[in-house]
Amino acid sequence: MLRDEKNGDSTTYVSLNAAGVACVLAVSSDTGARIVHWGADTGARTPAELQQLDLSVAPPLATNGVDERVIASILPEGRTGWTGAPGIAGHRLDGGAWTPYLVPTALRVDERADGTTVIVDAADLENGLAVRLDVEMDAAGVMRLRAELTNTGETPYALDALELALPVPTLADDILDFAGRWANERTPQRQDFVVGSHVREGRHGRTGADAATVLSVGARDFSFDSGEIWSMHVGFSGNHRVAAERTFDGTRLLRGGELLLPGEIVLAAGESYESPWVYAVHGVGLDAVAARFHTHLRARAAHPTSARPVVMNVWEAVYFNHDLDEITQLADLAAEAGVERFVLDDGWFGARRDDTAGLGDWVIADDVWGDGRFGRLVDHVNGLGMEFGLWFEPEMVNLDSDLARAHPEWLLQAPGRIPVPARNQQVLDLTHPGAYAHVRDQISALVRGYGIGFIKWDHNRDLVDAGSTRTGRAGVHAQTLAVYRLLAELRETFPALEIESCSSGGARVDLGILQHTDRVWASDCIDAHERQQIQRWTAQLIPLELIGSHVGEERAHTTGRRLDLSFRAASAVFGHFGIEWDLRTASADELAELREWVAFYKNMRPLLHTGTLVRRDLEDGALWMQGVVSPELDRAIFAISLRDRPATWPAGSVRLPGLDATRTYRVSAAGPGALRTVDPRIVPAWWTEGLVLSGASLAAAGVQIPALQPDHTALLLVDEVRA
Repeated sequence: MLRDEKNGDSTTYVSLNAAGVACVLAVSSDTGARIVHWGADTGARTPAELQQLDLSVAPPLATNGVDERVIASILPEGRTGWTGAPGIAGHRLDGGAWTPYLVPTALRVDERADGTTVIVDAADLENGLAVRLDVEMDAAGVMRLRAELTNTGETPYALDALELALPVPTLADDILDFAGRWANERTPQRQDFVVGSHVREGRHGRTGADAATVLSVGARDFSFDSGEIWSMHVGFSGNHRVAAERTFDGTRLLRGGELLLPGEIVLAAGESYESPWVYAVHGVGLDAVAARFHTHLRARAAHPTSARPVVMNVWEAVYFNHDLDEITQLADLAAEAGVERFVLDDGWFGARRDDTAGLGDWVIADDVWGDGRFGRLVDHVNGLGMEFGLWFEPEMVNLDSDLARAHPEWLLQAPGRIPVPARNQQVLDLTHPGAYAHVRDQISALVRGYGIGFIKWDHNRDLVDAGSTRTGRAGVHAQTLAVYRLLAELRETFPALEIESCSSGGARVDLGILQHTDRVWASDCIDAHERQQIQRWTAQLIPLELIGSHVGEERAHTTGRRLDLSFRAASAVFGHFGIEWDLRTASADELAELREWVAFYKNMRPLLHTGTLVRRDLEDGALWMQGVVSPELDRAIFAISLRDRPATWPAGSVRLPGLDATRTYRVSAAGPGALRTVDPRIVPAWWTEGLVLSGASLAAAGVQIPALQPDHTALLLVDEVRA
């Protein structure tokens, strides 16, 4: 313990350090738990060094504020003179206890080989509140924080917000986050970090296609490979809030947590509320930040370790037109192409012949799949050596369904009215024990009865007027936790079952849902031109092996754009590869080329799904480069795609970063058809024979690529030349 000579208060310092990142915590009774420094490792370790670091960054009293230094804690409190957003917002039902004064009572530090955890307990005896704060840093340098608030008083406490804050330095001048909509998720947007609050609220009851996803602030014009960056992600699949706040005195914070609806959390005596994990990552360049997130996810015990199977989903091939003979033909063509997982999408159950009926009735449709036809399809798919997968939308219900007619009280709704319909459906309240058991048991019966190995778990509407008929209160918080419980129970019952998070495409992509699922469907848009942007920025948070990425038809269903198979397939390779295409309409040449791409993906997936992602914008953003470098730095694959018509053409040399400068590598054209038709007018001199260069040369001088036309990709494979 160290003593603050100014006020006689004791201050304890703790430094969490990993992978070149440090977070220095100071815990004292006057300021609670606060962050002295979060960023590059300073090397300070001893109590004396940490105290000196604290003194070095303490602000002077230079503003027209209170007469003591105001330093925002992890849960900022108004009683200190802080006039920004508070960490805890709430009150007793009589209006009391609205301004907490939390005093730390205990501090525990757990240092392990895989990281460090600091737990701070604090209490406000006068207002009857207690807080437990968890701060973790793993071996990748990823921090995550959460808080648990307990009502230790005798009367109910209404909680409006519990949000955690992390300071960032004044050099953080730029903000980057994401906008989006259906079929155009994770569209980047940048702006200045001006005075005030840049607040991103998700009120969809799910993560949302327009979610900020990762909120990053950093040095002016930071890019993929340059500029110091601080990023935050709220790992929750319901309503949430993340913000970048800059106050009048120069303080800059990132803060985030769950967005609670009015009256949603009212704690009785002894009850607690636990916030979702808030993730915080520091790095130099966006690629470094992404690499930390990826390393963190890959270190999880439940992270998929088997080769990510080639998927075929039949949605865009047949939609609701289910027929055993036709889908059997698709399965035969899929197997010939090398598909390893065959997924039957919407339309197999109840009265589900279109999107107006049947949701909630998870039983085989007799008119389509009765008389054993469903079982015959499953057996046929398995007999071809493929795993069988099935689409569900377990959280939703059509009013035209046996379930809704039997249990209207199982629908989330505000008193006296049914929510506005969306895609002709409503939301099933999974906090009702009967509704929960209904969904669990019907899914379980099918998984067990047919040996289903994969579920595409969809979620196609926002939670509007989402109240519980049991409590009368807003129900998004409880619904989200119930979904997590259901997913966890199914995975415990069926350990081999894999689940994909789909939500109108990519509207539920977050680290909360990924604690319970094995991949995400990044978007319903399979147009490879659009998908390149969607996948590029989805990968800012999650690694390629968790991003479902399919080859669609020549003419994209969502945009009408026509693209060559080589571009569509090369784009899909950088993810968890699959096919969403009526292969009965493909030519013999297309089927042959598709087989080559499937084989290429299978050969590349050990590299793609374990390596480090690198990205660059070239030619004023018209040329995109993305690559994956193996952990051993002995192999890499790079995709260089021309997405627009630049002012000059052809493109110049492309540098290939991330390799070992001291090693020698062979660079060769890669991918099906790369050398099939070589036109000397559009390819560089080295294209057919390859190149041998040092890693330093590849990073500094690069290589000339073919004279690409828009929406075409050149793939390069880089292998170490060993003596």
